[in-house]
Amino acid sequence: MSDGVFNVLFLCTGNSARSIMAEAILNREGQGRFKAYSAGSNPAGAVRPEVIALLKKLNFKAEDFRSKDWAEFAEPGAPKMDFVFTVCDNAAKETCPVWPGQPMSAHWGVPDPVAAEGNETEHNLAFTDTFRMLNNRISIFVNLPMSSLDRLSLQEKLDEIGKASD
Repeated sequence: MSDGVFNVLFLCTGNSARSIMAEAILNREGQGRFKAYSAGSNPAGAVRPEVIALLKKLNFKAEDFRSKDWAEFAEPGAPKMDFVFTVCDNAAKETCPVWPGQPMSAHWGVPDPVAAEGNETEHNLAFTDTFRMLNNRISIFVNLPMSSLDRLSLQEKLDEIGKASD
C-alpha cells in the first residue's frame, strides 16, 4: 500500500445516516491520511435531521453533507477509490458498480437508526449508538499499519473489523 492519502467511499442505500456518519468520522479521524466520501444506491435526497443534530453536537461541520448517488463516483473524473465499505445490509446485497482501480472492499454493516422504534429519546439513542459503532470500526481502520500490510493481510483485517462486536 502507498503512503499517500487514501480515498474511501462509504455506501448505504439511502446515504442519509450511516454512510454520512462514517464519512464525517473518517474525515476527522483520518485527516491527512484518508479522504472519505459517501453515497447511496437509492439516495434519500437529504441527510437525516437527527444525523445533522448529532454531528453538530459533536462539533462536526454538518452543513457540507448531502445525500448522493453512488454513480457520481463511477463517472470519469471522479476520485479513484482505494477502499469501498458498505455500512448497511441492503447495500451489501446490491450489485455495486465496478470501481476503477479495483479498490479493497468490505462490509461493515451496522443497524439502521432510522428504523429504530420508540420515543424520541430511544430514537436519538439509536443514532448515537450507530455513530459509536462506526467510530469504533473507523478508529481501528485508521490505526492499521497500511505501509507494512500486503493486500491479502489488509483485506483480512478489513473483514475482521466488519465482524467486530461493538
